Amino acid sequence: MQLGIIGLARSGKTTVFNAVTRGSAQVGAYSSSAQPNVGVVNVPDERVDRLAAIYHPKKTTYATIQYVDFPAAGESFGKGEGPAGKFINDLGRMDALIHVVRGFADETVPHPEVTVDPHRDIATMDLELAFADLAAIDRRLQRLETELRSMKPGERDALQRTRDLLVRMKAALETETPIREQPLSGDDWKLLEGSQFLSSLPLLLVVNIGEEDLPRRAELEEQYRARYRRPGADVAVFSGKFEMELNELSDEEAAEFRASAGVSETGMAEAIRLGYALLGLVSFLTAGHDECRAWTVPAGSTAPEAAGKIHSDLRRGFIRAEVIRYDDLVACGSEAEARKKGLLRTEGKQYIVQDGDILNILFNV
Repeated sequence: MQLGIIGLARSGKTTVFNAVTRGSAQVGAYSSSAQPNVGVVNVPDERVDRLAAIYHPKKTTYATIQYVDFPAAGESFGKGEGPAGKFINDLGRMDALIHVVRGFADETVPHPEVTVDPHRDIATMDLELAFADLAAIDRRLQRLETELRSMKPGERDALQRTRDLLVRMKAALETETPIREQPLSGDDWKLLEGSQFLSSLPLLLVVNIGEEDLPRRAELEEQYRARYRRPGADVAVFSGKFEMELNELSDEEAAEFRASAGVSETGMAEAIRLGYALLGLVSFLTAGHDECRAWTVPAGSTAPEAAGKIHSDLRRGFIRAEVIRYDDLVACGSEAEARKKGLLRTEGKQYIVQDGDILNILFNV
């Protein structure tokens, strides 16, 4: 899973990147000509830890997320010109975007307005993403018009449907409706296959507040969610600076500071949890003496599709899956005891994998 971090200059987005990745990227002087910062983090999963305590495996492997901190959006963003424009294609390949918005006051941080205005900055980025998509649609329409003129009438149906769809999408974008909120069908998405529209990506809005606002964090999060939470878009509120500073402490010390500030969940944990929810992901597990591991698949995946996540041969030669619920295995204390109690079941190709399933794939190739 790749999550792209975007934001206007001085929003503190690189600080947020450091907070969620435990990174040390330079902050404060991050210029628009810089390359993206990249960090890979393990997804904390106490289920993997518990299984490792039962099986004592040679190897323990967590699911991972790659965070890509893109250079701050500048005047050329969305126009395909200048330093920012060259990252549009990379942004389009992300699984989701994290838009960091400045919600803190800092006299050392210049700002075009006297007061901090997260709502203004949110609207600015939304317009820039829409502008990038409008430019992409215009380019696509120009190519389609050229192709349609050179085709015979009976050959134009598919291209004409694509053209009509793009015209509808463009009209909606011009009324400030991002593509993720437009009523596109499965057939529509097939026509758009290969396209990379930025406003179609799931979006996590991170309002980056100052430490003085931490006692109001829950209240602020509720307010922002009431305004900006929509299908494919959610909101988190936390202090990137506070979280980054806590990364330098031991887990015990950091937990004490969070408790004193009334923060029950780390910024990283919240970003991961909301990212999984936005993308509709679940985790299944494999466990044994060689390895205990978490795997991430889209919700609704079948057992053969989950098997293919482990290895293509397992999907190709899939016979059946032995399934134990994580809670059942932990309650029994061992796989053998779970078998005795009839808690291990056999599922076929149509089985939909659930979050927390422990799978053993039987296959033949």
